[in-house]
Amino acid sequence: MLRAEAAAVPVRMRRVAVVAPEEALRESLVRIAEAGCVEIDLAGDGGPEARGRAAARLQRMRAESAQPALSEEAPDLDALERAGRTDLLAGEAQLEERLGGAVRHGSVAAVAGWCPQAEVGPTAARIAGAGGALVPLRTPRGVDPPTLLTGAGTASTAATARPVRRSFTPLVTTYGTVPYADLDPTVPAGIVYVVMFGLMFGDAGHGLLLVMVALLLRAGRPRRLAALRPLWPFVAGAGLAATSAGVAYGEFFGPTGVLPVLWLEPLEEPMQLLAATVGLGAVLLALAYTAGIVNRWREGGAAAALYATTGIAGATLYLGVVAVAGYVWLGQVTYGVLGGAIAAVGLALSGVGLYATTAGGPGGAVQTGIQLFDVVVRIGSNVVSFARLAAFGLTHAALGAIVWDGTTALAGGGPVGAVAAVVVFLVGNALAFALEALVAGVQALRLEFYELFSRLFEGEGRPFRPWHLPVQHVTGTAVGAGPPAVVQAAVRGPVGEEKA
Repeated sequence: MLRAEAAAVPVRMRRVAVVAPEEALRESLVRIAEAGCVEIDLAGDGGPEARGRAAARLQRMRAESAQPALSEEAPDLDALERAGRTDLLAGEAQLEERLGGAVRHGSVAAVAGWCPQAEVGPTAARIAGAGGALVPLRTPRGVDPPTLLTGAGTASTAATARPVRRSFTPLVTTYGTVPYADLDPTVPAGIVYVVMFGLMFGDAGHGLLLVMVALLLRAGRPRRLAALRPLWPFVAGAGLAATSAGVAYGEFFGPTGVLPVLWLEPLEEPMQLLAATVGLGAVLLALAYTAGIVNRWREGGAAAALYATTGIAGATLYLGVVAVAGYVWLGQVTYGVLGGAIAAVGLALSGVGLYATTAGGPGGAVQTGIQLFDVVVRIGSNVVSFARLAAFGLTHAALGAIVWDGTTALAGGGPVGAVAAVVVFLVGNALAFALEALVAGVQALRLEFYELFSRLFEGEGRPFRPWHLPVQHVTGTAVGAGPPAVVQAAVRGPVGEEKA
């Protein structure tokens, strides 16, 4: 129960302070950087002093961007400069930037930041050995914590996230940062995406090819695409959805007759497919409005949820429009009367919410009327927009039929015709696979973002950006480039020691 609740919201954050004696603050922050699970507040003045001496040396060296790193022991900046250790200088520059935001009282210094609730205890234990402490603080009023979705951000949260959730996370983060108070839509959004993709890419043969691609990604092949390995469950889900739709359509590399039709043939019953996809879109929009109501309530309370066009007001208007559409479709007067009354309530609530955001007066009333008209039109267009699921499903089926007709026409022409038929079948399916995979992927993404996510989110949160740098646990000449004496001085010398 608790795990399900935690999965429905972003990772819980805690405001913390890293407190340590002045002489132990550096080592505490080095351990924080190595753990990579705390976002530390930066100084806001931005002056030359805040930039630090390491950054000044980097600027003087005109060094190209290097991968920052930290040495376990305090380095001699002059020796690092002579040794050309731009990586350690870049790391020290970041460290100085965070030290610049420290609050000092006597011999004690502290920096504030954010840490995932589950990481507070382990991080406190990590820096305790350096003489520091991680102190939980109250969240400041009017300040929203940064957002971290399970499966993104810190190494620990990504490692503990299930592979499916981790593979779906980019779908949400590409759209924007989920506000901290909102629901985490990662898993539902991923499921909806693969279902919509499958309806448009409905061919069992092509779907199984996608599953094979997913298995190759899981195995790290090809190596140039190894960075995409975490996405293999997402690709596999899309392939399985396409395979299931292909079985329902009776499509296996086109209408080859290998599979019986279990539901409908897209080219023979396009209106039934169109009605099914529009109905699916209506259900998905209803679910999006439900999630939007929860988000508005969590963001601003009952009033925000009641009057928002993505909250109760918009959902009521949507319900009324659907009821009126039922009257038009079925001819039942009851649906029309009831739908009109519900829509009127939704319009009134939406109007109150929209008018409150204007400057008031006649101009505000006109602006509210235009916005209400736009809301009504968008509701209708958003429902109809899901017809593209049927349209692109028909396109895929038509391409498959063309390829299969060409294959069968050539197959009876002797040996040459048989070879030509094989070529047409392979090349035609390869082109259809590549083209339709791209089109279906883009169209499913469009429906997800514009029709569904636009009702879930009204604002955008701030992403959690933990400070994470590799730490070199070395002594003496093991540090790296440069003469041994210089390198040893670079590692063991005091911070900022100036040499004549």
